[in-house]
Parts: sequence; structure tokens; C-alpha cells
Amino acid sequence: MIRLILVSVFLILFLIVSIPIMLTERIIKKFNRPFADISCLRIVQWAFKVILVFAGAKLTVIGEDRIPKGQAVLYIPNHQSYFDIVITYSRCPGLTGYVSKDFMQKVPLLSNWMKHLYCLFLNRSDMKAGMKMILTGIEYINKGISICIFPEGTRNPHPENGLLPFKEGSLKMAEKTGCPIIPIAISGSQDIWEKHLPFIRKCKVIVEYGEPIYLNQLDKEQRKFSGAYTQSKIEEMLEKHKSLTV
Repeated sequence: MIRLILVSVFLILFLIVSIPIMLTERIIKKFNRPFADISCLRIVQWAFKVILVFAGAKLTVIGEDRIPKGQAVLYIPNHQSYFDIVITYSRCPGLTGYVSKDFMQKVPLLSNWMKHLYCLFLNRSDMKAGMKMILTGIEYINKGISICIFPEGTRNPHPENGLLPFKEGSLKMAEKTGCPIIPIAISGSQDIWEKHLPFIRKCKVIVEYGEPIYLNQLDKEQRKFSGAYTQSKIEEMLEKHKSLTV
């Protein structure tokens, strides 16, 4: 219970204290947008790293050097916990927007930070809005801003049974921009909180970044089923993780 209290109190205090910070960043952005963007990224990454310390999550990170430097990418992780966002975002080398469910826009303060950090909000019931979101993501990638999307579409409550089917359109931004896809395999994040709600417990988490996937380098069949191909790469890494957690 102590870990839950620490994480909750820190998150609430951060959001409150960050109000003047956001206002300051908004002013700075008018004069020096790149500086404001990176400072916002580093502030939130610091907060997420503190949350992971309070949660007692010990990370084993594999293949982080596989992320291409100096260009935008499309991150494709599996999804089993809310902490997947905290874990992966805390390690993004450059500006990265996450694709989130539309209801997150209604969360005070948190949604303000998300908008500052180029997050995209997806309304799955509105096809027109979904297409607009994809076009905005393409625009961001072309400007050098990476995007992260969880192609399973929601948290997987039973990751031991395998990944949920990837949503159609998850890789559209990579198809249209030619940016590399970085598959990410996350094991153990569900052990932080979801497996024993409401408690947060100390645990080990493995995060592995796969080799970049360039769609234009795949053969015709692989390109046709690029979602399944990317999913298979994540599944291979997850299978390997089982031997690391024995």
C-alpha cells in the first residue's frame, strides 16, 4: 500500500506543481519551440522515472541501441499495463507523441501535458476523426516527431495467452512516411499493479527493442501483412524473455 500511496501522491503533486511550468513552457514555445518541446519531454520523463522508483520496478533493457538516431520512428509495443506508457516514454531518446484513447482529453492537467507532447487522441467510433488523427501523425513524423501506438488497441488482460490481434491501420503512419518501425516487447509490467489491484508491488520488467523494420525492404507478402509480421517479431522477443525470467 505504501508504494501506491507514494505513486499517487507524487503524481497529484506533480500535476499541481506543473501548472506554472506548463504556462512558462507555453510562453517559451512562442520564442523557441524546439527548446520548449525538449524541456517538456525531459520534465515528464523525469517524473515517470521517479514513479518507477517509487513503484519498485526494476528494468532490464535490451537493444535500446537499435533505435535509429536523428530520425522519427514508429514505436510498436505490446500492451499489458498502464505502466507500459510510463516505462517506454521514460526512455524515448527524442520527442515522441503517444496515441491515446479519446477520453483522455477529459482528464484535467494530464491532457494538457499530453497535448504539449504531441500526443494523438483516437476516437474509434468516428472513422473520419480516426483518419484525421493518422494524417496528423504523418505530419508529426515528417517533422521529426516519433509516434508510439499500441496496436492491440487496449491492455491485454491475459498476456500469457498471447498478443491480442493488431488493429488494422496501426502501421499506416509508417507506410505513408517510410519511417522505421521499432517493435517493442514488454514482459512483466502487469506485475507492477494489474495482477494485484489495488496494490503496487516491486517486480522485474524486461523491455526489448527489436531491429528496425523498414516496410519498403520487406517482400510483397510481408508488406501485405505488415501488422502480422511486426507482431511475430514481438512474439519472438516475448518468447525469449521467458528464459530470462526463470
